[in-house]
Amino acid sequence: MEMERDNRAEQDILPGGAVVESHVNTVLQTEADLSERDETDHPEEEYEHTDYSQYTKDQFVSLIKELVKENDPKKSDRVLREIKPLFDELRERDRTSALNRFILDGGSTDDFEYRQDELTQQFEASFKLIKDRKAQYQRGLDDQKNENYRKKSELLERLRELVDSQDATNQFNVFKDLQKDWRNTGPVPGTQARTLWANYHALVDRFYDNQSIYFELKELDRKKNLEAKVELCIRAEKLSGVERIKDAIRELNELHHEFKHIGPVPGDEKETVWQRFKTASDAVYSRRDEYLKVLQQELNANVEKKNKLCDEVAVFASFQSDRIKEWNQKTKEVLELQKKWDGIGGLPRAKSKEINKKFWSAFKSFFSNKSSFFKKLDEEREQNLNKKKELVQRALALKDSHEWEQAARDLKNIQQQWKTIGPVPEKFREKVFKEFKEACDYFFGQKRDQQSKADSEQVENLKLKEEICATLENHVVQNTATREVLKELESRFNLVGFVPRKEMNAIRNRYHDAVQKFTNAIQGITEEDKSRLVLENQLLDLKNDPMAGQKLFQKEQAIRKKIQKVENDIAVWRNNLEFFGRSKNAEKYKEEFNDKINTATDSLKQLKEQLKLVRTVS
Repeated sequence: MEMERDNRAEQDILPGGAVVESHVNTVLQTEADLSERDETDHPEEEYEHTDYSQYTKDQFVSLIKELVKENDPKKSDRVLREIKPLFDELRERDRTSALNRFILDGGSTDDFEYRQDELTQQFEASFKLIKDRKAQYQRGLDDQKNENYRKKSELLERLRELVDSQDATNQFNVFKDLQKDWRNTGPVPGTQARTLWANYHALVDRFYDNQSIYFELKELDRKKNLEAKVELCIRAEKLSGVERIKDAIRELNELHHEFKHIGPVPGDEKETVWQRFKTASDAVYSRRDEYLKVLQQELNANVEKKNKLCDEVAVFASFQSDRIKEWNQKTKEVLELQKKWDGIGGLPRAKSKEINKKFWSAFKSFFSNKSSFFKKLDEEREQNLNKKKELVQRALALKDSHEWEQAARDLKNIQQQWKTIGPVPEKFREKVFKEFKEACDYFFGQKRDQQSKADSEQVENLKLKEEICATLENHVVQNTATREVLKELESRFNLVGFVPRKEMNAIRNRYHDAVQKFTNAIQGITEEDKSRLVLENQLLDLKNDPMAGQKLFQKEQAIRKKIQKVENDIAVWRNNLEFFGRSKNAEKYKEEFNDKINTATDSLKQLKEQLKLVRTVS
């Protein structure tokens, strides 16, 4: 019977050392499958989920910095796959918000340049570091697996030589050393794992079968292995009570690793202990599946909520208006929908891309239309800016003018034009208005200062003119009026500048009245000379008036009208003389009309002298 079993084992070994699976190794094959699963894949990591949908940028950066310190690249990569799309959404949301603010401030989409904030830079740096580390780790892991495959292949060759060896001296100790080396050698490439484990267990079974002299030791060793595996079963059964499923899955992985590296157990216990361990593992995986089921239900509920928001935001995609107020109101409504969108959790991965595209496409269409509207508005505002800049230059050209009245009228006209021009780009509004206001304020400030100075001078001028009037009046009282004194006081009066406007008529009337009385008081001159002196005085006064040209013209026209009237009167009277020549009382009427004609002729002569004098002055 023993020889038959050896022959069967020999038949299972193919040329080149490969061993095929045997129906007597069903339990070993199951353990080999478990080994391959643990060495190449981690399903619990695939389905393990933490809700990061409400994380802020700060939280994501803190999380990824912790991942940088994490020694498990697979765990880091799994978490990165979950948080990277969420962080990209936050970054895109910030970019969209920045673009909206830029547009609201009058900016153009073509001019917009988004600069990543410090948190995004930190996240991207940590992300690249983890990915580089994972790639390096994976290369090292692949190299290590290949190296482990080489080592285990060598161990199999040594084990095969030991099994085939006829020298039984110290074989069991060598076998235990080989087992220890096998356990201490790490995982191999997944495609090689099953074959290696099948070969290993087949050779181990052959060794124990060949070592009948060590049967008792073999059984003792298998009983110890059974005790160790039972202890692992107990620990696995306790995991069903661990609150955090994530912690339970992590510890279960460690138990699986220990279980597969413990040696064989008594044959009649293999299936029992394996089923107990498998049952405990399935209980943990069942909890994980239930957790994922609940999570999936929440994600499916989010699909309905977000689809509703997609329908609501779709209305805004075609919105158009020519009023800023309406655009701003609709913007608030769209941003409120975005806020609701952000408040809803994540979506199933299979539907996430489609639903996100539907919402954000409508969202971006609205802001694209808004951008086009404001771009057109910007062009109009740019034209308004050029118009206002032109007015600024005109105001600057007038700011230092001392033609106070004319410049003031021009500036007031420019200010009225300024009010009729529409708004300019926001970033230039304060600057261009400040330049315009400073130019206007400077001129009117200078004008006020000049007016204040002029007012003070005018008060002094009033006092001087009042003194001159008083002097004229005193000469009349003292009967010392002469033509020379009149010329002197007249010259002094005309040299004095302006007086306050409200006093102008009063001092002028007093002056003319004083001159009239002064002239009448002069002794030794004819009435004609006195009239001439009064007229000359009046003409000199008019000449110094701000409206001299207009008033002298009016004076000239008035004299011409008087001359014309006198000439008409003389013509009529002379015509009447011819008529009176045929009447009985002709002499009496001739004398009367001749007196009128003579008087009018004298008056005409004086008027012509006055006209000549006015024309000389003007």
